[in-house]
Amino acid sequence: MSTYIIFDLEFTVVRNHHHLADIIEIGAIKCRERDGTPVITDRFQSYVKPSRQYKLTPETTPFTGITQEQVDQAPSFPEMLEAFLEWIGDDVYYLCAWGPDDKYQMIQHCRYHNIPLDCLQKYNDIQLAFTRLHSPDHRQRFGLKRALDLLQLPFVGEPHRALNDAFNTAVIFSSIFPNIIIVENNAAKEQLYVSELVYSTGQEENLPFSQLAKLLGMA
Repeated sequence: MSTYIIFDLEFTVVRNHHHLADIIEIGAIKCRERDGTPVITDRFQSYVKPSRQYKLTPETTPFTGITQEQVDQAPSFPEMLEAFLEWIGDDVYYLCAWGPDDKYQMIQHCRYHNIPLDCLQKYNDIQLAFTRLHSPDHRQRFGLKRALDLLQLPFVGEPHRALNDAFNTAVIFSSIFPNIIIVENNAAKEQLYVSELVYSTGQEENLPFSQLAKLLGMA
């Protein structure tokens, strides 16, 4: 029985220097494959104390809703990662996210804190998999909201919050799962890269967070 960890990160908003952004929140959905279908079994969320620039930029809170007080009281990145891996458990798992940028930031932060990259194995880019299924031009990737619109599914929760975005990515992952190939790789053996993607986004749709809890069976 395979385990899939669909995660999302939120960062400080740093104009023109995205590669220097700090991770300030992580949200993740755990899915286990049952009878050939990924089934949601658990969730994880944590704010993260910035690693380099402790004071949030003026654009960060309006964009993400995350406050200075929340990150001041949050665990450090190494503490968060330890809790995250403990939550994942001992199962062999695949990491999945919407696009490559979250992986890039995890690599950056692990290297900054001298943390081995072993935990970043088997990374699957759900955005790329979805785009390959629905467009001949892989450079023009689908935004999360536009992908849900194409599947005639609502965006659950508020955008730019890690657990909400992880949940909506998990919904897409489950929808396309029979038609994609799950890959295996190792971030520790890959070259560090900078993403040069063109995103196609639409207006985000806000729904109450209670709907997310209800769909997760945790309300």
